[in-house]
Amino acid sequence: MQFDTEMSRYEGIIREWVMGKLARTCREPAGCLKYPFVDPGGGYEGNLWDWDSFWSVYGMLNLLDKDGALNGVKTVADRPWSEYAEGNIANFFDHQEKDGYIPTCILSFEEESYQIIKHREGEVLNMHKPFLAQQIALISGWKQDRRWAAQYKDGLAAYFARYEADYFNTNCGLYVWADDVMIGMDNDPATFGRPRFSTANLFLNSFMVAELRAGASLFADWGDASLAATLQERERKLSEAIREECWDRRDQIFYSVDVDVKTRPYHWYHKGLGVFWKTLPIKIRAWSSFLPLWAGVASAEEAAVLADVHARDETTFLAPYGICSLAMDERMFDLRATNNPSNWLGPIWLVVQYCVFRGLMRYGYRDQAADLCVRALRLLGEDLKRTGTLHEYYDPQSGEPVMTEDFVNWNVLVLNMVDELRGGASMGDLIDPMV
Repeated sequence: MQFDTEMSRYEGIIREWVMGKLARTCREPAGCLKYPFVDPGGGYEGNLWDWDSFWSVYGMLNLLDKDGALNGVKTVADRPWSEYAEGNIANFFDHQEKDGYIPTCILSFEEESYQIIKHREGEVLNMHKPFLAQQIALISGWKQDRRWAAQYKDGLAAYFARYEADYFNTNCGLYVWADDVMIGMDNDPATFGRPRFSTANLFLNSFMVAELRAGASLFADWGDASLAATLQERERKLSEAIREECWDRRDQIFYSVDVDVKTRPYHWYHKGLGVFWKTLPIKIRAWSSFLPLWAGVASAEEAAVLADVHARDETTFLAPYGICSLAMDERMFDLRATNNPSNWLGPIWLVVQYCVFRGLMRYGYRDQAADLCVRALRLLGEDLKRTGTLHEYYDPQSGEPVMTEDFVNWNVLVLNMVDELRGGASMGDLIDPMV
């Protein structure tokens, strides 16, 4: 009933605003971006980002009808909407190095990416977050055609090989960030300010599970059964490692973990029982603690605790306007406006709401998912009524915008939530038909 009430109150104005903004996020080739692409809107015009572009496409394709039209309009600047999504992929591979490396973002006004320059100098930096195979599979699922992307087969194989070579920790079976730059949730205390290659972050590993799964599905369709099987096995082992290393049996929650754990001999000391554990939990509760639900990694018992305890706890995660990006009782909790890094220390982000929503729906917790949708509708609807626009992130208690107006990107995902609760398919179902 509350879902229906909030939907009738806010859905219309949100849809109207989104429909009026989507075309502006579809960009023509510019500068070093040779192909059309999708940007986040707001203060990020002309930029192509890895996971931002994935969620932009995820929301956009959900709004197109079966003929590829948005409110009866099939094209932007004489291009089909889907051509901008495909252009994202073309641009990423156009900026791929021979060893498989792809930068996290491409700025149209730069002659050459800073990350590419440093990579060529031999420095290992973070690379394209694990959303490349997922975006290819998402577009392919929507088109009902995977042949268009077969041209990227070798590049995608090299991308997975680069991840394995530079970011995979063989001791614990988890992936690590090279540094704390452009990690998605920019100032996550589990990684931000910590030593290089020391954090196996739940964000990275949960999304990598889905990335490996999508890659396996793509290569199977492209006729490479061997690589498909390899990626599928990596996905299986990674899921096991997340459950083994990141689930805290005492606190009943998933944590990112420190992998810089080993016996350090000193003279004749430390010659007896050495370090036999592979990781140490970084006991900071962030929204990434829910991502094993989104990835389908959590057991039924673990999912029950996450859904019935943590997602409902009004002293930690659940605020009037949704799930906080960092638990409210963490000492790093902070709501200040900041960019570079953006603030993930508590503010409400719509991508957080959607990922937790989808995880709850995946495990059958529809009531909790509907409650999150209600809070998201109210947040964005009230923002539109007050300011006439949407923002990048919000105060969890008051719903006041913190910064960056006219931000489109994953704010569109509130409409995915509404449509899925009405019985519509999740865009995630298009990514991996094997699930």
